[in-house]
Amino acid sequence: MADWEELDEALKDYQNTCNSNERLRKMQRDWSKVLHFNCEDNGLKFTMDVDHGEIVHYCEGHNGVPDIIVTTDSETFCDMFWGDLNPVQKYLRGEIKVQGSQEDVMRLDAISYVIWPD
Repeated sequence: MADWEELDEALKDYQNTCNSNERLRKMQRDWSKVLHFNCEDNGLKFTMDVDHGEIVHYCEGHNGVPDIIVTTDSETFCDMFWGDLNPVQKYLRGEIKVQGSQEDVMRLDAISYVIWPD
């Protein structure tokens, strides 16, 4: 089970990876969303703000009205943000739950394939 410090470290790495990927930024340049994340195992919650394809902010707790809600356990979030697993497979097995429009779920899938092509 990961605590907020470990999640914060993983999120920093993920933010850097996404924001430095020119292909991803270009592909997502018209995507601005508020994402809420829920950790099933320890109750931690956090928010990520994406503005024109750039992760501009994330924080502990839920802020704003979410466009997308992602739920799984804290270790899966860390592994996902560090790139140790491709979240698409976990999503297809029901281990990651995503609430949002079909278009937004497809965008998350596309982001995964750009960042983790394997």
